Amino acid sequence: MPRWGAAMLRPYGIGCAICFLAALAASGQEAPAPSRSVWDGVYTEEQAKRGEEMYRKECASCHGDALVGGGGAAPLSGGTFLSNWNGLTVGDLFERIRKTMPQGALGKLTKQQDADVLAYLLSFNKFPAGKTELQKQVEFLKEIRFEATRPEAK
Repeated sequence: MPRWGAAMLRPYGIGCAICFLAALAASGQEAPAPSRSVWDGVYTEEQAKRGEEMYRKECASCHGDALVGGGGAAPLSGGTFLSNWNGLTVGDLFERIRKTMPQGALGKLTKQQDADVLAYLLSFNKFPAGKTELQKQVEFLKEIRFEATRPEAK
């Protein structure tokens, strides 16, 4: 009779994990939606102030002092901006900034500077500040929904 040591149990455990994942995929269940939103105070006022300084230095020449865009630069405030990002995550917006800005000098800013600029964009668009800074890790930012309008209280 064989002994059920670690070598014998490993394939069994892997098989169970594969069956579980296959069953989950077949059920049509999706990953749960992020539980936080931009309305939950996801950045601090101090971070937004740092972001404003960086924005003025690195972004305003294309996107304008009032974040309205122009000359091919997308607006970063107002209805068009809000509707373009509505339903996505703050992580999606962060990745767009990281991968495409500033034009002509991609990757010039650190992740922390990008997070600070993003905090400024949220502040400028009247999303409330909170007590903790916006993270610079995209996996945490993907957990924050971008909602153009404040959800109704339940």
